[in-house]
Parts: sequence; structure tokens; C-alpha cells
Amino acid sequence: MVPESTTGTPGIPLEIFAIATRKPSADPGLRFSGERNDVPQFARLALSIPKNRTIGEIQWPSGEPDPGRHFQLRAFEPLDRPGFTKRLRNRLAAQPDRHVLLFVHGYNTRFDEATFRFAQIVQDSGAAVTPVLFSWASWGSARAYPYDRESAALARDGLEAALDALAASPEVAQVTVLAHSMGGWLTLETLRQMVVRRKGINPKIRDVMLASPDVDIDVARAHATILRSARTRPSIVLFTSTDDKALSASRWLLGSKARLGAINPTQEPYRSGLERAGVMVVDLSGVSSDDPLNHGKFAQSPAIVQLIGRRLAAGQELNPRDGIENPVAAIIGGTTRAAELIVTIPTQISEPLPPGGVLVE
Repeated sequence: MVPESTTGTPGIPLEIFAIATRKPSADPGLRFSGERNDVPQFARLALSIPKNRTIGEIQWPSGEPDPGRHFQLRAFEPLDRPGFTKRLRNRLAAQPDRHVLLFVHGYNTRFDEATFRFAQIVQDSGAAVTPVLFSWASWGSARAYPYDRESAALARDGLEAALDALAASPEVAQVTVLAHSMGGWLTLETLRQMVVRRKGINPKIRDVMLASPDVDIDVARAHATILRSARTRPSIVLFTSTDDKALSASRWLLGSKARLGAINPTQEPYRSGLERAGVMVVDLSGVSSDDPLNHGKFAQSPAIVQLIGRRLAAGQELNPRDGIENPVAAIIGGTTRAAELIVTIPTQISEPLPPGGVLVE
């Protein structure tokens, strides 16, 4: 996270706003450490992304970074709360859709890793959004799972405050939350406490996308019960994969019956429960990616990250047949009709998916 000067072929500029419940780091390469902080920190980051690159990948520099071939930080601007608000509002005022995408990363993630992964998602999705990173105090170590889980719990109030502030801003028209892994647990916990406190969630928070959420299935059912009681709540899209090795490890470590991000949504009792909860599910079990743990398919599969981009664009419904060559993604709509319709998909089909349909391989 040390800003680099411009040399070589210029890349594509991308601006990210960051809210961190981490303590600042004395190491300029980190910016924020894995230490917890009760006071949120704010920053604006200017990045450069190479123009000709493989979608779904982060081109990390080895040696001297080249903006034509590598992701690169161009500027890092620490901000206080008023400065952050001013900068963000100025950015939103220049955006026609005034759509904020808030990313909540998962376990074992440093601040720099979260920043560049989010930049990759935004760039590859092609979505016209204002990106805001919510970075909680993950230690960034595979052996620090208990620490990270406690850090995520401590970050609930910070995430709630961030969502409230974004929704309250007159410059913001819509907020979408994209949460990965343990960040999905943090997000569901935060939404639950928002409903308990005020009986509803601000209507500007319209969509929540949970990618491989590291959440016990019984805990998820309890969250769903609370969310269904809300006067207003966002629509929820769940990305699952039965071959997720990271969630298998989490299940073993915690003694969990099942993790939400690794269920088979076409099987009972999950299918009926998801329909009752009104959750749209995208099953990525057959989708391949370069991730050996199959835990980051939502970001690393070109077809899926572009599918997310279409969801972000004007709130379009997800249609896995659009842009995916192999019929491996499944969608379950949150209606009773989902239980009645199963469609086997040829490789190329142009007709739209019937509302509430189920797509399976």
C-alpha cells in the first residue's frame, strides 16, 4: 500500500473509499493493521488497474510494479469523518445512479488484500457504482480464526453505523452490500440488530449479496426469522458451493451441522426454508475457478463476477444463462413457484428465466 509513481503504460484509474475498524499501522505497506479499533478510520484510495488482464485475477507486482501489468496504489488519503463525508458526497454527486456498493471482506484478509480484491470485483463487474470498503480487524492469518471471529463480532456496531450514514445521505440513492465468508456472518448479525432496534432497515439498503457466507445454518434460520419480521428489509442473494473447502474446515473447527455457504439449495430442508425466507440462491458448485479452496468463485469466475455486475446495474434480476457457457449455476427464486419448476438448461438458451424458477445442471 505504498503509492507508486507513474511509469510505463498507464492503467485504468479506480477510486475506493474505505471505512476500517482497524488500528493504523506503522508499516506504510499495510496502512491498517489487524489490531482492533473502537474508533472507525477513514481513507480514500486511488488505484490503477492494468487494461489488458485476465478477468477474475489480481495481478500482484513482483519487483518493480508496472501499471500496465500490475494493480497499483497511486494515492492514499487518510481522512477524518467530515472529510470522508465530503469526498464521498462529491463523488456521488457526479454519478448519475448514486449507487453505493459496500464490500465486507472475510476471514484471514489484510487491508491491502481486501482493497485489491474489491478493486478487482468492481472493475470486472463493470458496474457503475461508488465503491466503499468496510474493513474489520482481521488478523490476516489462517491460524487466527478465533481472533477474527471475535473481531467480526466487535465490528457489528461499526458496520451498522456505516450503513446508517450511507442510507441517511441525500446523495445516496441505493446501497448494495456484498459480503464474503465471515463478512457474511458480520453482515447478517448487523442486519439482525438493526431490525431488533428499529423494526426495519432503511429502504435505500436494497440488496445484500452473501458470497460463501461462513454462517451456521441454524444461526442463519434464526436471522431469517428476525429479518422476516421487519417492516422493510433488503432482498438477499446467496451464493453457495458444495465443494467449498474453506467452509468445510470451518464446519469441522466449529462443530457445525452445515455452513450456509456450502449447502445444496435444491435439497430439503434448505430449499423450502430459502423459499420461505424469500432468498434468491445462486449455486456455484459446478463453476470452476483458480481458487484451490473454491471459496472465492464469486470474484474469480469471470462469468459470475460479470453476473454480479448485471445485478448491480439498475437492479436487474440475475440470470445465470446470460454469459455463462456451461449450465452449472443454479438460481432459486424466493417464491412458492420455485418448488414447482425445475429447468434443465442447454448450453445456449436465450429465453428469460420464469419468475421464481429454479435452475440446475
